[in-house]
Amino acid sequence: MEKKLLYSRQPIKAIYVSSYIPRKCGIATYTKDLTNDINMLNPYALAEILAIHRPEDNIIYPWEVKFKINQNDLESYIQAANYVNQSGADLVVLEHEFGLFGGQGGDYIISFTEVVKKPLIITFHTIIEDPANQYGIVQKRLADRADAIVVMINDSASKLMEKYQVPEEKIVVIPHGIPDLPFGAGEHFKRKKRLKGKIVLGNINLLSEPKGIEYALRAVAKIAEKYPNVVYLVIGQTHPVVLEKFGEKYRRFLKKEARHLGIEDKVHFINEYLPLEELLEWLQAIDFYITPYLNPDQSSSGALAYAIGAGKSCISTPYLYAQENLSNGKGVIVPFKDSEAIAEAVLELLENPQKRLTMEKKAYQHGRLMTWANVGLQHLDLFQTILNLKKPTKN
Repeated sequence: MEKKLLYSRQPIKAIYVSSYIPRKCGIATYTKDLTNDINMLNPYALAEILAIHRPEDNIIYPWEVKFKINQNDLESYIQAANYVNQSGADLVVLEHEFGLFGGQGGDYIISFTEVVKKPLIITFHTIIEDPANQYGIVQKRLADRADAIVVMINDSASKLMEKYQVPEEKIVVIPHGIPDLPFGAGEHFKRKKRLKGKIVLGNINLLSEPKGIEYALRAVAKIAEKYPNVVYLVIGQTHPVVLEKFGEKYRRFLKKEARHLGIEDKVHFINEYLPLEELLEWLQAIDFYITPYLNPDQSSSGALAYAIGAGKSCISTPYLYAQENLSNGKGVIVPFKDSEAIAEAVLELLENPQKRLTMEKKAYQHGRLMTWANVGLQHLDLFQTILNLKKPTKN
């Protein structure tokens, strides 16, 4: 008789607390992508979302959003916790980023965690350097409440242990997920985007001043002296919170800078929040992916993760996420606020195609560990571990 080898995983019902699509927010997109892949691996217990909601946003959420938490209403957090407690959920996953939650330093979310009776996993997208300031105090209290903490780089794990006294066994490093893209498809997408024959630099972000795009533009002016066919793509709309407070001040500054540098015709602004499919087409058309970010403590970057996974030539300032993920020849690190160094890095790679190809292959290989399928599986393994630890022991 033929025997069939069957693999079965017990369904795990998880509720996620996060911003969520169609809100224009990096954490919202991250949560959608993560839960999509976890759902594929865990189809009999589909993800439910408790969406952190700003009342001023006129958003209609998809069916998986079961509860809207009013960002600035403490009672709403308590009601959400009670919803979780009365649900059939096995555990809760909190996607934490500063600025998402109401209260002093975002402390309303602490009340949620204090009322919730289910096992709690927290993903910290940012680690505050100073545990004594109001944000660090909130982070410490959340860390103490969590049954497990997910971070995306080893440096974040070290900080939690050293500065926040979080036990090592409570921390799991799981990389930022990425789509599984083919290697070396750039010319096809250049043709599609009418960029054939161009040297394409660029980045894809919600635009704001800490992105430091002006330093990339100044580099383009230097590169153009030798390669006049260079173009730079500034892809993405202004961050909604920045737009609310300051309007398009930063974008106007960048356009003025491009005119001043004489490269207005070489800088293309694509002021849209792009659907994933189109975003990936633009990404694959880029030759040199530049992240000239100004915040040295930035510990995650979905944009850079995507570029690494696509096997792009990545050039970045030394913020934490870039340092860890572009090490060992997977990219080029340049000093902060140094357009000369960005230009030199691009020129050197253009003049050394074999060096560039080796770097791109290293980046692409690294990216295979970061595909959403792998990241989803690592999350499910963590869920199972936490549930096993929480099982009552038999005498």
